[in-house]
Amino acid sequence: MRTWIKSPLAIFTNGKGHAENGIVIDGKTISEWVAAGGAPREAVDEVFDASAHVVIPGLINTHHHYYQTLTRATPCALNKELFPWLKSLYPIWAGLTDEMVHVSTQLACAELLLSGCTTSSDHHYLFTDRSANAMDAQVEAVREIGIRAVVTRGSMSVGQKNGGLPPENTVQDEDQILNDCDSVIQKYHDPMPGSMLQIALAPCSPFSVSKDLMVNVAELARIHKVKLHTHLAETRDETDYCLQKFNCRPLDYLENVNWLSSDVWLAHGIFFEDKEIHKLGGAGVGISHCPTSNMMLGSGQCRVLELQANGCAVGIGVDGSASNDCSNMMQEVRQALLLQRLQYGAARVSHQQVLSMATQGSARCLGRDDIGALAIGMQADLALFKLDDTRFCGAGDPLAALVLCGADAADCVMVAGQWKVKNQALLGVDLETLKHKHSQLAHTLQQSVNFQ
Repeated sequence: MRTWIKSPLAIFTNGKGHAENGIVIDGKTISEWVAAGGAPREAVDEVFDASAHVVIPGLINTHHHYYQTLTRATPCALNKELFPWLKSLYPIWAGLTDEMVHVSTQLACAELLLSGCTTSSDHHYLFTDRSANAMDAQVEAVREIGIRAVVTRGSMSVGQKNGGLPPENTVQDEDQILNDCDSVIQKYHDPMPGSMLQIALAPCSPFSVSKDLMVNVAELARIHKVKLHTHLAETRDETDYCLQKFNCRPLDYLENVNWLSSDVWLAHGIFFEDKEIHKLGGAGVGISHCPTSNMMLGSGQCRVLELQANGCAVGIGVDGSASNDCSNMMQEVRQALLLQRLQYGAARVSHQQVLSMATQGSARCLGRDDIGALAIGMQADLALFKLDDTRFCGAGDPLAALVLCGADAADCVMVAGQWKVKNQALLGVDLETLKHKHSQLAHTLQQSVNFQ
């Protein structure tokens, strides 16, 4: 099937080509740019009139916790910073079941697709006896929804009795963790170009796993050539914990466990000193900037421009839906613009820059060179937005309006050449039934712990 996305109102090619009259999709990939006044070189099977649409590459989410959609705006966790926030929620999350993981993954991925996100990475690190098959549940869910996915096998192994933050009923034996990591990679990881599903390994954080596990997970990941991910340098509390527990700062800890490498991307990356940013860039480490979560928990501001200038890939992540509290990738792009302008000034951060972070930057974090741009030969992942809402009335620059005026719902979304959203509706998914089931499970989970 050859489809011409014709005459877009605006199209974001990041200055790399002339596609004023659209692009041609051939099967799963982009095969042609159509310049102003031109037409496709060969016949097409379908013409999609995009004259009312702003067309951008599908947004790429580099950090999330899908299960947290079940605990949005939870009373016991309101108005708290990261460590007390986690301590409030861990007892609730300990009640997760495989069904809850499955349904929350479906809901989060549906929400992401509707916001123009075509690829998403999830960091699932919480396993109990009731959710021992969480990875299988997630894989089944992302395939049902149709989003391109990186599912990370996270882990927690150091509980409160050994100086960690999580309660004992949320941690696992380290041999069990490593065996399951190996199994999940062999069962599900697809390293080929155009892959719809990849696996990464993701110990949760310095305050929830041992140094030995960090080292062993890295060795396993490199045997299988998969990416590594973790939280790092999110709060000053974390820095204090590392100084007290390991007698070093978080980045020194990362280097000590052999994680200072180009196969690693980190969530948050706020509290790095200048020399540490230089070291991160030299090693090719990626950073997932999570602006809304960082503001919601009062954590701080990621130094995006310095990280990029030193060579780090910087992408954007919505983070968990208990610290955001939504999974809207297009809104996250606007939040990145506003937070970074607050730090650097309006003249140094543009709408094109944050769109590039959420597409090409995010793709680099995930180690993908086949997504993130509307270029010939790339995967046909794209999001189309209309500017017919009252918030856009009077807008002069359509692409700028997408970010500055606060777009939040894509009109159409394509993944690997297949339409997944049309007319702001998710195709092939009974969203009302999904929302009802999700709400019931969220109520069951939250009622399992006394909030008083």
